[in-house]
Amino acid sequence: MLGHDVQRAGARAGHEIVPVDLPELDITDAAAVAALLERLREQGPLDGIVNCAAWADVDGAESNAEAARAVNAEGAGVLARAAAADGLALLHFSTDYVFDGTAPRAADGAPRPYLESDATNPRSMYGKTKLEGERQVLAASRSHTVVRTAWLYGLGGPNFAATMLRLAEEGEVVRVVTDQIGSPTWSGHLAPAILGLLERGVTGLVHLTGGGHVSWHGFAEEIFRQAEVDCRVEPTTSEHSVRPAQRPAWSALESERDDVLALPPWQDGLAGYLAARAGMIRR
Repeated sequence: MLGHDVQRAGARAGHEIVPVDLPELDITDAAAVAALLERLREQGPLDGIVNCAAWADVDGAESNAEAARAVNAEGAGVLARAAAADGLALLHFSTDYVFDGTAPRAADGAPRPYLESDATNPRSMYGKTKLEGERQVLAASRSHTVVRTAWLYGLGGPNFAATMLRLAEEGEVVRVVTDQIGSPTWSGHLAPAILGLLERGVTGLVHLTGGGHVSWHGFAEEIFRQAEVDCRVEPTTSEHSVRPAQRPAWSALESERDDVLALPPWQDGLAGYLAARAGMIRR
C-alpha cells in the first residue's frame, strides 16, 4: 500500500524509483542486499533507499516473534548497514506501537500527542521488534531517517477504512472501540512527505501522521459521513474485543521538530482517500 504510493509520488516528483519486493529480494539476507546494490550501482548513481517492508501482522507477531524480529529488526538493520557502507541515506518506517498507550500530559494536565523525545515502552511483540529496528537503523548512520507513523490506510492494501466501507456495503452494523485514540494517516499524504524529507536531508527520528487525533469509533463515523453511507456505528471497548496483541489506548503522534512539515488534518486525508478510491483524483 505505502510502497505503491511512494512509487507514484516519486514519479510525480521526477525521481526514478526502483521498486524491489519478494521474491526478488529478502532484506534479511545481507549478501543478497549487497549484491542488489552493486547491480543497481552499475546502472547509475543511487541517492537513497526507502524501506517499506515490514512484518505488519500485529497479532501474528505474538506467536511468530522470531519471524517478526527477522524483518522488523534484523532486516531493517541489514538495509541500514548496507546503505551506510555505500554512503546512501535510508528512510525507514516505524510505528506508534513503540509507546505503551499512557497519554503524556501537557502543562495544564490535558493529554497531548507523543513527541519524538518521549520515552518508548512497547507492550506488543510487534512494537518491540519495530523499536529494535529503529535502533539498528539510527545506529548505522547519522544520515538515516526513521519515520514513525500510525493508523495507515490507502489504496492497494487492506486497511480500516476499506474494511468499514465493505461492511457497510454488506449491510452490517459495525461495532468499533471508543477507547483507542490515534492519528489516522493516508498513505497518499505520507508518501510525498517522506520524499520531501529525503530531498531536504532531514535525518534522525521523525513523527509524521495525519494532523489531530480521534478514536477508531470516531474515525468510522467520519468515514461513513464523508462517503455518504448510511451505516450505524455502535460503541464498544477494548475489553469486549480482546485480541492477542495489546493495542495502545493512546497513540496520537506529533512532531516537535521545526524541520518537519506537518501533514494535513486526518479528515483531509480521509477526503483524499475517498476521492482516490472513487477515481476522482490522480493518486
